[in-house]
Amino acid sequence: MNAHRFDPTILREYDVRGIVNQTLSVGDARALGHAFGTIVAEDDGRRVAVGRDGRLSSPELANAVIAGLRAAGIDVLDVGGCPTPALYFAVHHLGADGGIMITGSHNPPDYNGFKMMLGHGPFFGADIQRLGQIAADGRFATGTGGVEQIDVLGAYTDRLLQDYRPGRELTAVWDCGNGAAGPVVEALVARLPGTHRVLFPEVDGTFPNHHPDPTVPETLEILRAAVADAGADLGIAFDGDGDRIGVIDEKGRVLWGDQLVAIYAIEVLAEHPGATVIADVKASQVLFDRIAALGGKPLMWRTGHSLIKTKMAETGAPLAGEMSGHLFFKDRYYGFDDALYAAVRLLSLLARADEPISAMRDALPAVVNTPEIRFPCSEERKFAAVDEVKAWLAGRPGIQVNDVDGVRVTSADGWWLLRASNTQDVLVARCEALDDARLARLKGQLREALAGVGIEAPAF
Repeated sequence: MNAHRFDPTILREYDVRGIVNQTLSVGDARALGHAFGTIVAEDDGRRVAVGRDGRLSSPELANAVIAGLRAAGIDVLDVGGCPTPALYFAVHHLGADGGIMITGSHNPPDYNGFKMMLGHGPFFGADIQRLGQIAADGRFATGTGGVEQIDVLGAYTDRLLQDYRPGRELTAVWDCGNGAAGPVVEALVARLPGTHRVLFPEVDGTFPNHHPDPTVPETLEILRAAVADAGADLGIAFDGDGDRIGVIDEKGRVLWGDQLVAIYAIEVLAEHPGATVIADVKASQVLFDRIAALGGKPLMWRTGHSLIKTKMAETGAPLAGEMSGHLFFKDRYYGFDDALYAAVRLLSLLARADEPISAMRDALPAVVNTPEIRFPCSEERKFAAVDEVKAWLAGRPGIQVNDVDGVRVTSADGWWLLRASNTQDVLVARCEALDDARLARLKGQLREALAGVGIEAPAF
C-alpha cells in the first residue's frame, strides 16, 4: 500500500475520530487497519478482533479496516455489531493480540472513529501518533491474513451475569438510545430477576429518539418519565457504544459518575481493604473523601479512559471512574470501561441493600457545583493557556494547586478546575463548594485567573 496521510484532526489522544467523508474516509480506515496490523506484526502478533457499532457508516469502515489488517498478514476475528466493551471482552475471550472497535461513541451520527487495544492494554497517545507516522512513511507490513466471523455476544452476556448476586427483586428501566448496547440489554433482562422495561433497543445509527449521551441531562428526560411511570427502583442509560453509563434514581434525579463510584466503593473496599480507587480530576471532593473514610487510597488522575485504564494497571486499583460515566472494575472483572457490567453490578448491589438508591445518594455530603463549563479555545492556544494560568497562580496564598491534568485549585471555599480538552478545541472548567456564596467566590477566582492570561470567560 502507498503512503497515506490522515487529517491531523482525527488522530486524538484516546482514539481516532472524525466526520465521515470530510475528515474521515474509507481510505483512512484501510490505512489505519494496515498500520495497526503492522504494529501487531512487529510484536509477533497474529490475530486482531474487530467490532463495530450501529452507525450507518460503520459496516463500510469495518470492511476497510479488515482489509487493511489482512494486507499486513493479520488474521481477523470479525465479531460484527456489538458495544465497545464486548469488543474488549472478545480480545480477552478469544486470546487475540489486539482489537479495533469502529465507533463514533457519543458523537453525532455523522461522526465515526476507532478505539484500539494492543494486547490487553489501551492503544493511545504516542501509539496513535506512531500509527500515523507508519502510514505517512508507507512502512507497512505485507502478507495475506484470513478472516473468521465469530459471535461473542452470548459469551459476553454470560460473563456480565456471572457476578450478579441476587437479592430482592427490582424494577428497572433501561434506555439503550438506539445504540449498540440494545441487543445485549435485551438478552440481559431476559435472564435477570425482577421487572424490566427496555427503551429503544433497536440499533439505529440515526438515533431517532434522542442523542445517546447520558452525561447530557436532556437526553435522560424520556428515561426519567419512564421511571416515574413504572414506579421503578432506578433507570439506566447508555451512550452510543455502551462504554458510558447514566443512572436515574427512583426520585428522578441523576447520579453522576463520581456518585456511582462512591456507592460502588463501599462494596469494593470491603473486599479489598486499603486498595487504591481512582477518579479523574473532574470528580467531586466528596468522592475522594469518601474513599479515604472507607479506608481506601484515593487517587486523582487525568481524564481519559485510556489514561485511567493504564493507571489502574500500574497501581492495581480494583475500581475507577470518570465524571463522564466511564466506570472501570478490576474487582472480579477485566479493568476496562464497561457500562453494561457496571449496570449489572449496580443492580446486584441494590438488590442486596435494605435502602433505595436515593438513600445511597443522599448519604453523600451535599455540595453545590457547576456542570462542566466548556468554552472555545483554539488547538494552538488551549494547552498554553492552562500553563499560563498555572504560572499566574504561582505563589498566591491560601490555595493548593494540583497539576496532574490542567490545574485544580483548592481553597477554603472549595475547588475549581481548568483543563484543556484532549478531543476538542475547548477549555473545560468546573467549580464545587459547600454553599452558593462560596461557589460564587470560586467562579470569581476562575474568571480572574482567566482574565489574568487574557481570556474572557463565558457567563456561568
